[in-house]
Amino acid sequence: MTPLVSLSRVSVEFPVGGGWPFSTRKILRAVDRVSLDIAPGETLALVGESGSGKTTLGHAVAGLRPPTSGTIRVNDNPGRGRRKRPVQVVFQDPFGALDPRMPVAAIVGEPLRVQHLGSRAAQRRLVAELLAQVGLPQSALNRYPHEFSGGQRQRIAIARALAPDPALIVADEPLSALDVSIQSQILNLLADLRAASGVAYLFISHDLAVVSHIADRVAVMYLGRLVELAPRELLFARPSHPYTIALLEALPRIGRGQRAAGPAIRGEMPSPLAPPSGCVFHPRCVRVQPICREVAPGLDPAPGRPAQRAACHFKD
Repeated sequence: MTPLVSLSRVSVEFPVGGGWPFSTRKILRAVDRVSLDIAPGETLALVGESGSGKTTLGHAVAGLRPPTSGTIRVNDNPGRGRRKRPVQVVFQDPFGALDPRMPVAAIVGEPLRVQHLGSRAAQRRLVAELLAQVGLPQSALNRYPHEFSGGQRQRIAIARALAPDPALIVADEPLSALDVSIQSQILNLLADLRAASGVAYLFISHDLAVVSHIADRVAVMYLGRLVELAPRELLFARPSHPYTIALLEALPRIGRGQRAAGPAIRGEMPSPLAPPSGCVFHPRCVRVQPICREVAPGLDPAPGRPAQRAACHFKD
């Protein structure tokens, strides 16, 4: 099957400093030579600690930030439906992502107007259909974002992303600003929309418990690099990279004695302005050996598991 999205050695860099006399400009590499594919209709979860480069990579895939090097190819069929821009975004903060001066009908219909998709009458009908699809009443059309709860605002943002019939939605921490009681509703909504429309998701999250319910595959990032990529069931049952193992060990478990004794993540993530040599995780790794400090490992298959790849010299 031809991938929907193909990333080949994508890097995103930001210049830092150089604004004052005698100061030296440095380069912050937020994403470092990431290569991966997303299949049509797939949900690929992108996980890692804050500062790992997840959001920057998501913005690059969505076309909001061009890569400094490498290529991103979207292999969408431009003749399908009303689609013109195959990638849309649902942002983390549903209130900040919606214009408070616009009614819901104008917010959801904006992608249709900008891309000149259909007549005005057709756009109004589609907006009404999208609101119903995300579980909002027609009375919401003429109301404003401040009149809705956080979960309802996120539904509006999802309806707006669906308006131009995208092949892929980049969902950037779409649940983190919501109450726990609302998160499951939005998760179920995303799953239902995927089943109905075949849309794929790049689901960015730091919550592995949520990822375990929605993802087909999981990509783990650390300090801008991809350190593990595997099907969801395989990654949760038998993680390969020490960083992934430590993240899973940190998940809360209910009941006395339910937390297994495993490796903790030592220290803090290094600065991306001065990444470690060799394996970027070696300063915090419980398996570190001299080769880890000198040679960067490739993202290679785990022993006996070709579908699971990990960037570690001593992978499980």
